[in-house]
Amino acid sequence: MLDKLLAACTLSLAALATPTVQAQAWPSKPIRLVVPYSAGGPTDLIARLVARPVGAALHQPVVVENKAGAGGTIGLADVVRSAPDGYSFGLAAPGPLAGMPHLMKMAYNMDDIDYLTVVARIPSVIVASKEAKVSSLPDLIKAAKAEPGKLNYGSAGPGTTPHIGFELLKQQAGIEVMHVPYKGAAPAVAAVLGGEVQFAMVDLLPVLPHVQAGRLKVLAVASDSRAPQMPDVPTTVELGLPGVRMDTLYGVVAPKGLPADIRERVRDAVVSAVESPELKKQLLDQGAVSMTTTPAEYRNLMQAESDKWRDVVGKGRITLE
Repeated sequence: MLDKLLAACTLSLAALATPTVQAQAWPSKPIRLVVPYSAGGPTDLIARLVARPVGAALHQPVVVENKAGAGGTIGLADVVRSAPDGYSFGLAAPGPLAGMPHLMKMAYNMDDIDYLTVVARIPSVIVASKEAKVSSLPDLIKAAKAEPGKLNYGSAGPGTTPHIGFELLKQQAGIEVMHVPYKGAAPAVAAVLGGEVQFAMVDLLPVLPHVQAGRLKVLAVASDSRAPQMPDVPTTVELGLPGVRMDTLYGVVAPKGLPADIRERVRDAVVSAVESPELKKQLLDQGAVSMTTTPAEYRNLMQAESDKWRDVVGKGRITLE
């Protein structure tokens, strides 16, 4: 009888211990970090810089997985649909989170996501080709007002951040400049370099080498603070256009319902990596500024982005056509 009682107690204790053992076992396999854009872009670069130290902290590799398409919404939808088990995360830009819902029917909304932290900020810059007969943003505005519709600008495509950013500039400055869409940021930058279009508003990261080599002129930084990489270039705020701010915030997100303990472990690992001097320098060298937030701060920032995009899209009657 005593033997049976001891055996029953042993089984009960084992059953009670099982959830603890399972919880402690995470992570027991590689973790994927979905980038909703193609390889080689700013989101992909930041993801790969962050993945290595986070994987080291969690003792499992963090594998970057590129899932491009539909302005980033395909990759983000993949994250949203994934099990909230701590093995699927995404590195998101504002477009598929806060912008595209105002332009197309979505398979998810902002409340279907767990927000961990912002990891980097990349300021947008207004650039001009060497052939453009302007050397400052006031010059651009003056020229556009003198000949409405004659000047043109390139974007990464309809509904993308570069498109929305320049439309915001047009609305705030009261100018008319023709939009020329391309299939991605790289072709748009190439078009400015080749003189096909005169201007563009783009993330600093892909144009920084061209700026440093003197192949592009930067007219202004679309932010409330100057870019550390080019401290002599004024901001749109300084130039009297405080509404024209298009910093791109990149952050780590997860499927809704991620267990709190896993969320905190991953967030702690990401924050430690981003705040390390080594990663701060690596990001700065690429045109980005490291930053971290609480989950609530990240969610609030994306809501503010959503409100901004909604207003620009509505006022400009912008569509994906």
